[in-house]
Amino acid sequence: MGKTLKLTVKLKACKRCHAIVPAHMKVCPKCGSTEFGTIEGMVVVFDPERSVIAKLLKINAKGIYAQRVRDR
Repeated sequence: MGKTLKLTVKLKACKRCHAIVPAHMKVCPKCGSTEFGTIEGMVVVFDPERSVIAKLLKINAKGIYAQRVRDR
């Protein structure tokens, strides 16, 4: 059998828009905020126009979002 390569990326969530980004980022690429927290639940939005979950969470752009963001 072939070798398996396992990559680990630490993530954090923007407190303003709940976008999930790599831990090394200093500024949220979606809203420009610099306040981040830990992820509690994850949602992937492909079509925010038709997604009921996106409407409930007030998400208007596709991406990966935290359901809740807690202080670190």
